[in-house]
Amino acid sequence: MTVADQVLAVNDDLPIRTDKPVHSGKVRSVYWLTEADSARLIAERNYDVPANTPLAIMVISDRISAFDCIWQGQGGIKGVPGKGAALNAISNHWFKLFKEQGLADSHILDIPHPFVWIVQKAVPVKIEAICRQYITGSMWRAYAKGEREFCGIELPQGLTKDSILPHLLQTPSTKGILEGIPGVPAVDDVNITRKNIEDNFTAFNFKSEGDISLYEKLLEQGFEVISKALAELDQIFVDTKFEFGYVKDKAGNDKLIYMDEVGTPDSSRIWDGEQYRAGNVVENSKEGFRQLLLNHFPDPDILLNKDRMAEREALARDNELPLDVLLSVSKTYRDIAEKITGEKIVLSDNPKAEIIAVLKEQYGLIDG
Repeated sequence: MTVADQVLAVNDDLPIRTDKPVHSGKVRSVYWLTEADSARLIAERNYDVPANTPLAIMVISDRISAFDCIWQGQGGIKGVPGKGAALNAISNHWFKLFKEQGLADSHILDIPHPFVWIVQKAVPVKIEAICRQYITGSMWRAYAKGEREFCGIELPQGLTKDSILPHLLQTPSTKGILEGIPGVPAVDDVNITRKNIEDNFTAFNFKSEGDISLYEKLLEQGFEVISKALAELDQIFVDTKFEFGYVKDKAGNDKLIYMDEVGTPDSSRIWDGEQYRAGNVVENSKEGFRQLLLNHFPDPDILLNKDRMAEREALARDNELPLDVLLSVSKTYRDIAEKITGEKIVLSDNPKAEIIAVLKEQYGLIDG
C-alpha cells in the first residue's frame, strides 16, 4: 500500500444511486438522492425534516485547494492524507457544540463514514460570512497599503500585523457572482458592506431583513463558542468563514442554519497560543500551506494577483510539490483535529471501498 492509496482524490465517481448530475466543488462532491431514496431514508432513520425533503450524500476528498487552484504532489499524490477525515471531524465537533448550546442546526442529518455526510437540501445565503479577531491576511495587506475602511468599517490608525483587533469584526464578501446589485461588482468573493446587504437582502437570499441580524448573531455566537474552546487548548481562533442557508423544519417553516463547514483549518486561521506569546505566528491551518506556496515559487505575485489566473492555474497543473510538503500539511490537519476532538484520525487503506460498502450495506444506496 502506498500513500497514494490512502488519499481520496477523486470523489465524483462513486456508484451512488442518483438521477441528477453530481456536483463537484474544490473539495466536496454532492450526490442528490432520488425522491424515493430521500423519502425512504427520512422514514427509516426518522430524520427531523419534512417527509418530502430532498437529501444528498456529500463526500469530502483529500484534495487541497489554495489560491483557487488544486495542488498535487510527486509520486501521483493528488491530495493530503487524512485531510478530508480531519475536516469532517472538526466540523462535526463544532456543529454538535452549536446545537448543544442552542445556537442553530446544521444541514447534516447523518454521518455514515468519516468522509461522508447525509445532508438536507438548503437554500444558501449568498454571503461568505467572515469574522476576524486579528488583523492579518487580506485585511492586513489592504491596511498596509493605507486603506482604513474595510467592508464599510473604519479601522483605527496604528494597528500592527497579526495584532488583535479592538473588537470582533464581521467582514462579509459575496458567495458566487451576483448580478445587478448596485455598488457590488459582479465577481465572486468581493467585499461588501452591511448596507449593501440591507438594501438588497432578497438578492442575497435572505427571507426577511430581520434575518440579517440573526445571521450576524449566529456568526458571532459561533465564533465565540469555537474561540473559547480553542483557547482552552491554547490555540487562537484568528478568523473564519461561515456559510448559512435555509431549510424547512418538520412543520414546513423556514429556519436559518449553519452549512458547509465551520471552524476547520480550511475555513479558518488557527494560531498556536504559546508561540504567539513568544512573538511567532505558527499556523495550525491551511494558511501555513499558502505561505509555503508563496515562498516556494519565485514570483509570488502569480498567486496573489487575480489578473494572472491563467499563469496560476498552469503553476498548479505543471508543478508537483515534494511529498514531504504534503505529509507536513497532513500532520498539521490531523494534529489540530485530534487536539479539538480528542479522537485519533485514522488513515484508511482504501477510503473509496469503505464508503461504497457502508452506503450499500447500511443505507441501500448502491445498486448491484
